[in-house]
Amino acid sequence: MSFFEKLKNGLSKTRENFTERIEELIGGSVALDDDFMEELEMLLIAGDVGMKTTEKIMQAMHKAIVKREIKTPDEVMPFLQKYVAELLHVEGQRMHLTGKPSVVLVVGVNGVGKTTTIGKLSNYYRLLGYKVMIAAGDTFRAAAAEQLKIWGERAQVEVIAHGEGADPAAVVFDGVKAAIARNMGILFIDTAGRLHNKSNLMKELDKIHRVIQREIPAAPHETLLVLDATTGQNAISQARIFLETANVTGVVLTKLDGTAKGGVVIAIKEELGLDVKWIGVGEGMMDFRPFEPESFVKALFTKN
Repeated sequence: MSFFEKLKNGLSKTRENFTERIEELIGGSVALDDDFMEELEMLLIAGDVGMKTTEKIMQAMHKAIVKREIKTPDEVMPFLQKYVAELLHVEGQRMHLTGKPSVVLVVGVNGVGKTTTIGKLSNYYRLLGYKVMIAAGDTFRAAAAEQLKIWGERAQVEVIAHGEGADPAAVVFDGVKAAIARNMGILFIDTAGRLHNKSNLMKELDKIHRVIQREIPAAPHETLLVLDATTGQNAISQARIFLETANVTGVVLTKLDGTAKGGVVIAIKEELGLDVKWIGVGEGMMDFRPFEPESFVKALFTKN
């Protein structure tokens, strides 16, 4: 099965919750009246597109109706598909891997799939020919380093780790030093995923940044925020905290398979100003790929 087929299958619940309900509304409507527009607005919000994004889509639709670009309910779906694709368009490079090593900091709360994301990213770039290393900077969660080592073995990359309860900055320091000494191409750094409180999270990330930048002034080159698609709008709330405490450059969205809340992809871009750079649609090592807006929109809006 191709990755597109996996994505399409993974988005089946989102299609039921989002696209197919809009199609039902269109099929039962004869005019673009106030009732139709109100119902469409409610369906967009229910599809986890987010309030801000929904308002933007509805404003664009009203303008298109006034200009007679949309004349009947049947023309709404093609308009939505085109508009969402434009919203999700990504400018420039996906990943700015300009250092030697390039340092990629991975942040997010516990349970979103940070460990598996780091393992899959490491495997992806190793297969591209990069020399990859991982630093197990989450020393708070029990067995976090052990799980990362298992993923490191699967991805065939080395993991730098200390014991549970160690200073995360010390692990990061050793990881950076080792990556430089061994001429690595990329160093992925795991971080603690607890939101115990904002000020502590900020202090911990600040310390990690200082340690990295002492050795590699331009690093980290990327800070990826891992979010769980199944949490829908709660993922947006989590993201806001990390936007205040870390210089997030992009999002990894996990567990897109089997969720009815895949519309959150649209909300992330519009409400947070962040690109979704990577998506996961399964447990397997290869069920993880760069996010392609055109493929996502096609999978979301196509049943057959």
